[in-house]
Amino acid sequence: MPHFDYPCPDCRATTSLHDADCRFEGTPWVEVERAYVDIVSVLAGGPCDEETLRREAPGEWGPLQQAALRRLKRDERVSDANSGVLRLRTAEEFREEVSEPTREPMRTLHQYGSVPGCHDNAVFAMIAWYEMVGLSWPETRENVVNWLRDTGAWDRGGFEEATPAELVEKKRHVYEAGYGWKEKAVSAKRVIDRYRS
Repeated sequence: MPHFDYPCPDCRATTSLHDADCRFEGTPWVEVERAYVDIVSVLAGGPCDEETLRREAPGEWGPLQQAALRRLKRDERVSDANSGVLRLRTAEEFREEVSEPTREPMRTLHQYGSVPGCHDNAVFAMIAWYEMVGLSWPETRENVVNWLRDTGAWDRGGFEEATPAELVEKKRHVYEAGYGWKEKAVSAKRVIDRYRS
């Protein structure tokens, strides 16, 4: 099954298998990818407001383009922090921004770390999160190893591996397969919340 570089702006699918309630089910992938490319091509020329973006984007601006713009903002690829002026984040800004998740359930995992009973789900979710936001494998490995140490998760024990680096390396298949993070993160957060209460 082919995979695509841009996710569906509604359900985040990167294949032709959308979620059951996705509003873009049946939309040809060339149109989905074109919506993203049209937005990025305008913003690559420099910052602009949303009205200018709509006017300058090639083709007709419709619900697919609006959803793609929302997805780019939610995924922190496009910033609109300066009074509604849209701009592409640089690669360095993006890496800095996404290295610390700000939305639940990932925020809890990132802030408190894993606890016994959810290590597999938590490490899986962190690796899948960093892959989803576009970090390379070396960046992902470094972030997850640091997370295990900095949050005290490694010190809490419950791991079979001798080092955090060995644990993360054993989970490389999660990164390479491009698995989703949400289900594992929700499960891990439940255990972390019980542990903390």
